[in-house]
Amino acid sequence: MSMGACAELSRCFAGVSIRPRPNKYRGSCPCTSSCNGVKFVYIHGAVEELRIGSIASCSHVKPMSRDSVVAGASNNNQGLTYKDAGVDIDAGSELVRRIAKMAPGIGGFGGLFPLGDSYLVAGTDGVGTKVMLAFETGIHDTIGIDLVAMSVNDIVTSGAKPLFFLDYFATGHLDVDVAEKVIKGIVDGCQQSDCVLLGGETAEMPGLYKKGEYDLSGCAVGIVKKDSVINGKNIVAGDVLIGLPSSGVHSNGFSLVRRVLAQSGLSLQDQLPGGDVSIAEALMAPTVIYVKKVLDLVSKGGVKGIAHITGGGFTDNIPRVFPEGLGANIYNDSWEVPPVFKWLQEAGNIEDSEMMRTFNMGIGMVLVVSPDTSVKILEDRDEQDKVYKIGEVVRGKGVSYS
Repeated sequence: MSMGACAELSRCFAGVSIRPRPNKYRGSCPCTSSCNGVKFVYIHGAVEELRIGSIASCSHVKPMSRDSVVAGASNNNQGLTYKDAGVDIDAGSELVRRIAKMAPGIGGFGGLFPLGDSYLVAGTDGVGTKVMLAFETGIHDTIGIDLVAMSVNDIVTSGAKPLFFLDYFATGHLDVDVAEKVIKGIVDGCQQSDCVLLGGETAEMPGLYKKGEYDLSGCAVGIVKKDSVINGKNIVAGDVLIGLPSSGVHSNGFSLVRRVLAQSGLSLQDQLPGGDVSIAEALMAPTVIYVKKVLDLVSKGGVKGIAHITGGGFTDNIPRVFPEGLGANIYNDSWEVPPVFKWLQEAGNIEDSEMMRTFNMGIGMVLVVSPDTSVKILEDRDEQDKVYKIGEVVRGKGVSYS
């Protein structure tokens, strides 16, 4: 083990250290009829995430952070945008387009690798600049749940059951107490998703991070039978969109969140306007892990497509599961929008379209189901297990609201 300026402290709970192979972009899509074997498939999970494999774009914490830091000034007479806060979703989409030329097949929520009569499904992610609020609030025991959630929620969109998770914790100076809290959250997240924390890596890199700072990334791998893959190919106009509620902002859009907070005149300790918790509690609420709920619904049949609502919000994520020529119509006021989003929009004077493209707005996962299946799901719901009929599949392109 090298003991230079960057000391890597390997953690491996199963006795095996797993490291990335050097050639990160070889491969072809296993989901096409022309597929004749796959070496590696790397996935761009969402348009906000300016990263494939080891490529990252972040001006604050490198290389693992997804969100950029606050950058540029906004005209006080105009509503704030994600781009004002330093994150350009269109640039992320352009990067995906360019990388797709080198690695055909990227763009899904998870990458599929053929293994006998099944697919291994893999996803990787981080928690973005939400870690900066963890530094400020001192809340470190839930950020690990966010980390696990961002990957397992991606791979379950294929109908895959998560098998194991690996994490990467990087810091300038290792604070064992803080790291233990973070990893406890990761363990909690793995328990919620019924997968194993197989191992991880701790990197202590003096000079790269400020005192008290760290960054996180992780990777989840799951499995699904080839004849049970959820891929959206059977979606038709008239199918129904079922929304599963979020706990709040989850782990996307925090560059804009921090910008709004900075200009609102409020602090993290203040009560959330319209809510019964502090702003810190609302923003640090851990991402919902949907694995068990989604797999239960999939097991009952009728689920044709699943979209994880992360970077890109409704606008960019829902169409990713549709065949060509189909779009979505979202019913306004068809679900409960949490107070945190109402505050963010009002305090930041943010346009509706920007909110829908940046945040989950209270819906963290969307299932595309047949009309008959939607009736069964809605009949089975209760107050503790809320689901919403939020829209339908229509002919056309993109997402409209009515």
